Amino acid sequence: MSNVTTNHAASAALTVLRGINKDLGVVQQQVSSGYRIATASDDPTYWSMATTMRSDRSSLSTITDALGLGSSKVDTASTAMDTVVSLLTQIQSKLVSAKEAGTNKDAINSDIQQLKNQLQSVTQSASFSGENWLYNTDQHPSTQQSVISNFTRGAGGQISLTTIGYDSSQTLMIDTADASRGLLTKNVDASTFDTSSSGGTTARNYYLLAADTGTAPAGGTEIAISSSTTDDELTDMINVTNSLLKSATSADSTLGLMKSNIDDQSDYISKLSDAIKSSVGDLVDTNMEEASVRQNALQTAQQMGIQALSIANGMASKVLILLQSK
Repeated sequence: MSNVTTNHAASAALTVLRGINKDLGVVQQQVSSGYRIATASDDPTYWSMATTMRSDRSSLSTITDALGLGSSKVDTASTAMDTVVSLLTQIQSKLVSAKEAGTNKDAINSDIQQLKNQLQSVTQSASFSGENWLYNTDQHPSTQQSVISNFTRGAGGQISLTTIGYDSSQTLMIDTADASRGLLTKNVDASTFDTSSSGGTTARNYYLLAADTGTAPAGGTEIAISSSTTDDELTDMINVTNSLLKSATSADSTLGLMKSNIDDQSDYISKLSDAIKSSVGDLVDTNMEEASVRQNALQTAQQMGIQALSIANGMASKVLILLQSK
């Protein structure tokens, strides 16, 4: 039944069209923003989960930066330690060659001193971001180093950080404040080694070099040779140098292991960050293929709704024309 004052068909068509326009607006917003759930009102549960995961990913980004800084510190120390090991190997070779009859020990000692100077230079330059794990001038140095490696979120939402630790006293080569703390500056008792050296009355505590301040450890003899150096003294110096070389090699290996751990952790953090990003996308991102199909369908429905409204309005106009013709 048609009614002149109230067009029920037009009202119904308009109601349907409003619903279509509302749904179309939502889909267009999802397509333009890329988010299916952009605010808490869209879906409180998924929005909350996605927000927490985004926060975790941001924390992982900070940890990646910290790992990069830690890796640079370890790289610097490891590169310097590689050189220290090489220089100690050369010093040991020089001392071994000095045992050959007829060698010029003074000339060999000159070469050894040059290598010692290089050790001084290498250890002093092994500094990154204000930290030097090979060279110390502080009376009370901090040797417990750490790098933030990850964080964990507990069942209650609490966050705890995990670190990769390292005792840099292992790589402390020269200490100007306390020579006994530096591997290259401390006294080493040659009598502890199984050698054929009788030792006699000669001091058997040796250190490789004095700190750059010129302060030598008490009760020790510097590893240096001359034409008057005996075979027993040379044997002691070779054994002490070999002991220093073993300790330096061990420290270098530890640095290499730490570098490997940092690299592995960096790779894990990167993959975890990508996984979180993908998971957040699954929760709140718009499925563009589905949204595009739905948008086209709603646009078609919108056009049909407009046509239906036009037809409903046209029917009322025809009724009015009939009434006016009476």
